[in-house]
Amino acid sequence: MRREIPLIITATVGIAYIIQYFIPHTPFDKVEALFSDWLSIIAACAIWLGALNLLKLSFLSVSKRKKDWFFSLVIIISWLTMALVGISEGPGFQEPGTKFDWLYTNIYTPLSATMFAMLAFYVASASYRAFRARNFQATLLLVAAFLVLSGRVLFDELIFGFLPADWKILSTISDFIMQVLNTAGQRAILIGIALGTVSTSLRIILGIERSYLGSD
Repeated sequence: MRREIPLIITATVGIAYIIQYFIPHTPFDKVEALFSDWLSIIAACAIWLGALNLLKLSFLSVSKRKKDWFFSLVIIISWLTMALVGISEGPGFQEPGTKFDWLYTNIYTPLSATMFAMLAFYVASASYRAFRARNFQATLLLVAAFLVLSGRVLFDELIFGFLPADWKILSTISDFIMQVLNTAGQRAILIGIALGTVSTSLRIILGIERSYLGSD
């Protein structure tokens, strides 16, 4: 029964959501609302479970002096500081002017901005490696990127600035690539994602895909 009960619950909830989508009337809409409330409760419990598990693993890393254990110590201190400050200030801990808001605004937000700024260098490095003309596909990607970038910056004005607006070649080519070729590629990818999502969902609802249950 350890595996049968989760399979029954998953199939029941999945079928209820599918029926409610096509028949949004009583009693299916009420069942969907009930399941949504339970999902919110489970998600809240899962967040706490994940946070406590992170804290547990960090304590183990510090106690055993594993590699880079200092970062685990930073996680513990940060986790406990934010949790204790938030709990001490009660329900209004997120309001402007509170200690929690000060920590979030002056510590967490700058650190997040720093992380995204560092990611920009990794993206630039990956783009440089991807745009190297090693084969036909890479060359095509390089040419398309050059045309799009040229149409978005001042190259078009510098080279073809003396021509009428309708004759600016780089801007026209850039718009064509972004509005036609890029849109077609995005739609193809979205269709593939949708088909994959539907097939995976059906496998889970029918009990064919059971990897989420873990091993015996």
